[in-house]
Amino acid sequence: MSAAQTESAAPNAPDAPHHKPEFPKKAVLIVSVIVLLIAAVSQIAGPLIIPLGKSIKVTLLPMLWGLVIGTVVSAQKFRPFSERDVAIAQKIMDVAVLLLTARLAFTMGPSIMLLVHAGPALLLQELGHMFATILLALPLAVLLHMGPSTIGATFSIDREGSFAMVSERYGSGSPQYRGVLTMYIFGTLFGTILVGLIASVTSQLHIFNPLALAMGAGVGSGSMMAAATGAITAEHPNMANEVLAMAATSNVITGLIGVYVGVYVALPLAEKLYNKLAHDNVRPITAEISAAPSGEVEKKPESLVTMPTWVIFVILVVIGIPITAIATKSFTYQLVVGYLLVAALAAAGMALSKLTRNKVPAMVMIVTLGVIISSPISPIAKWVTAMTTPVDFLSICTVVLSIAGLTVGTKLSLLKGLGWKIIPVGLVSVAASYLLSVCVAELALGLWS
Repeated sequence: MSAAQTESAAPNAPDAPHHKPEFPKKAVLIVSVIVLLIAAVSQIAGPLIIPLGKSIKVTLLPMLWGLVIGTVVSAQKFRPFSERDVAIAQKIMDVAVLLLTARLAFTMGPSIMLLVHAGPALLLQELGHMFATILLALPLAVLLHMGPSTIGATFSIDREGSFAMVSERYGSGSPQYRGVLTMYIFGTLFGTILVGLIASVTSQLHIFNPLALAMGAGVGSGSMMAAATGAITAEHPNMANEVLAMAATSNVITGLIGVYVGVYVALPLAEKLYNKLAHDNVRPITAEISAAPSGEVEKKPESLVTMPTWVIFVILVVIGIPITAIATKSFTYQLVVGYLLVAALAAAGMALSKLTRNKVPAMVMIVTLGVIISSPISPIAKWVTAMTTPVDFLSICTVVLSIAGLTVGTKLSLLKGLGWKIIPVGLVSVAASYLLSVCVAELALGLWS
């Protein structure tokens, strides 16, 4: 490695060295076009719904096609993806997950009053989601020698918001990020079936209050919630409205407070427990850069290229607007303005995070600012909601996972290393998250009533 590259690993400023890596404009354009094509094909293909009985169905969304196609494209040998191409994709990915967070924040704002009106049972069941995966699935993953991927795979059941949490703390090229990715795939393919079956069996056994079962269904996944509520209402048709209301409210609350719990509690706790059990020394990426020898830092793929942040935002907006238009089958000025607002919120969150020297993660800044702007207390809340509503959240997920596919295709051997291990860990994680949150809700309902 050259001296110039070694100097590029200055603490806390990996993207601002004495001799910056070259900005490969042509390669950036090619990668961007590939992402656009993959996301467009995936969105046009649409969802695939697989019915499994009367109350359970598995929906494979376009984002999954994006992940699969992206992985195939980057793994093919005809025109192999270079380390530079992967580095470009990872640079874009780091900002894309924040765009996803920004759109989620604008969804949370209008629902903020649910936190005020929610009873303690609805709020406390979030503890079940968090501690079940960490206390039960994490030790199992350590026992199976999953390595640092354990942290990403077990700090939560890994739905869309988890990508941003782990990417910002450890980087999108980290083992922890691959852990999130594998658990996300597992949850997409099998989580809905598992939660639906558990809800069906426990409903028929009549060992839990149907409302507690509904509260536990709010794990942050719409498909898992739908499977659980379908099974519960099939057994308790006279309580269908209450069950649906409780499950929907619980799901929203999980989204609202899940970001803060994940960033400040779940991820640090999972990291400490993993280090203790595995006798490892995993740290956030900023701590690694500060402490590691220069040779180690420069091995990170992202250091191979430099890309101005504004360029990445332009790329994501240019890609995102047509993909959203395909998803919603409409193109309006509200969509364009809304997408620009989402990008502006993400940029503002990044800037505010830098003002705190990254002590407050950009994700937290984005969620906090977005919730305030779109909450009922904001004078522009109605306008913001009207503009951002046409920006389809799942279409942004398709873009994000299309990029993710490009970053993991060259690392399939590392994903294969997780192999069968993710199955028992995933089963324990999803099942424990649902059942423990149901138990907490049952206890809280009893105490409150």
